[in-house]
Amino acid sequence: MAYIRASSCAAAFALLFVPIIWDSFTAYQLGRYLLYGMVAQGIALCWGRTGFLPLGQALFFGLGAYVTGAVLRMDPGWGLILLAFLGSILLPSVLAGLVGILVFSRQIGSGPYFSLITLALSMLGLQLANSEEWLTGGFNGMTGIPGLPGVDSYEHLFFVIVATLLATTLLLEFLSRTPFGHLLEAIRENEERLQYFGFRTGVLKAAAFGISGGLAGLAGALYAPHQGIVTPQAVGFLLSAELVVWTAVGGRFGLIGPVAGAVAIGFLSSGLRDAFQYWELVVGIAFIVAVLRFPGGIGGFCAGIASRIVRGSPAVRRRRDHRVRKRQDPGHPDLVYRNVNASSGPVEILRDLSFEINRAGTHCIIGPNGAGKTSLINVLTGKLAVSSGSVSWKGRVIGATEPYRAARHGIGRKSQVPSIFATMGVGQNLAVALWANRLDLRDMLSSAPHLWTSGMFEELLSRFPFLHDESASAGVLSVGQRQMLDFAMTMLAEPELVLLDEPCAGLSSAETEKMIDAIAEISARSGSTFLIIEHDMRLVERLSDNVLVVHQGGLLASGTMAEIRENPNVRKVYSGAGNA
Repeated sequence: MAYIRASSCAAAFALLFVPIIWDSFTAYQLGRYLLYGMVAQGIALCWGRTGFLPLGQALFFGLGAYVTGAVLRMDPGWGLILLAFLGSILLPSVLAGLVGILVFSRQIGSGPYFSLITLALSMLGLQLANSEEWLTGGFNGMTGIPGLPGVDSYEHLFFVIVATLLATTLLLEFLSRTPFGHLLEAIRENEERLQYFGFRTGVLKAAAFGISGGLAGLAGALYAPHQGIVTPQAVGFLLSAELVVWTAVGGRFGLIGPVAGAVAIGFLSSGLRDAFQYWELVVGIAFIVAVLRFPGGIGGFCAGIASRIVRGSPAVRRRRDHRVRKRQDPGHPDLVYRNVNASSGPVEILRDLSFEINRAGTHCIIGPNGAGKTSLINVLTGKLAVSSGSVSWKGRVIGATEPYRAARHGIGRKSQVPSIFATMGVGQNLAVALWANRLDLRDMLSSAPHLWTSGMFEELLSRFPFLHDESASAGVLSVGQRQMLDFAMTMLAEPELVLLDEPCAGLSSAETEKMIDAIAEISARSGSTFLIIEHDMRLVERLSDNVLVVHQGGLLASGTMAEIRENPNVRKVYSGAGNA
């Protein structure tokens, strides 16, 4: 936002007067806390924006400090120093990215494992820094590090730190406004939903962690000439914990807050350390109060006040994007279940389920509760593993696939409970869906995708007028509107196979009619195959070209609605007479 850039520049301008208003020693102290604030910004990128907490960020800070410190002790020229700075950024960034790939590729929601692993890495870094004296100086640290050539570490380096912090703040603010930044926010809100749009969230999270590692390395690179010494504590878990505290107190959802937290707690600790024996207790209490009373920290509190003053956002003028999925020519049955069995623990959910759908249109799945209807589509999207048998779409076996791969095969899913990005705006929700299978790496860092539209986008806006209010928070919508938004998001990706799980659940009669009309007309016009789980017989009668009846994990009957009504096995099950 514009006020973030303005406040960042104003804060940087004000910092330039610190050596004049106070003294050089205050500026020297402030410079160190600003470097910690830069690391805290990286933590905020991971924790506040993306939703996973790194507990070992000091490892990357210390790594950057050791690399630059070792080069500076060689008394090199500026060329080698700049290479050292580059290495201090790239080495932690690559290391962090690799750790992120290894952890986040495991499964959705691996945040707790990630936090513990990063904490363990920081502890390992501390052990290595203490033991490898030939490289790090051991317990006493790497000493005798000179300042940057021509830059006085006690006075002039402060201005370099301020300029660097301003640059990183503006860079992070730019990233927050790109599709990459919005996708990180969507991961925090609903990672599974984002995967159903074809986004590989593990890679996105690893990229965010890599950026945060690079920021920490850059801060460490400036820390070495600023302090003249790098000790093992610079990579240790104690500093890592303090960085998390400063981020929480300052505000993990913004860019200014983490810096403010590092500066405020830093000076508070410095002032109390010599005057009060239990100064750490005061810092701990401040952290607890911030977490309980102000989850967004100081920055979140101030941002809340600003949001009440500055409301709404201007409408955007969209332009059509023509990058749509290329549909395959159906030369074989489209969707085939062949003797599919699936279970959850000892419970058998699907039992020798077999059927084929070889034409586009709307196919409804009905059956009693617990019959295995939702499990049937769970195996299509990787949420439920197939123990035997196979599931194929367009000739491709897709059982046990990951959700993002299913989306890239042209499969879109809407769950029974509306699955949206609640704290994001309606427009942001729609944009994420519109980007599905369209964004490339170049688009990730461009503002152009925010202006994209499509024929489907315009049709959905006309059918659901509340979607025009793009600045409205998706979390304040009614249940019916959330269902409609979720359906609109599913259709914006323009999948070839559309899986809808009770799309009319929780809708009023009028909303149900509107949803049925939308499904009917979009299905007829899009040429996609719709597979709908539904208990509302109005929808089944109006829409179904074919009805599949599932009972006890297997296929009980299939045919037109008239044929299903006359089927004795179906009538027996629905009358409660027992097994067919």
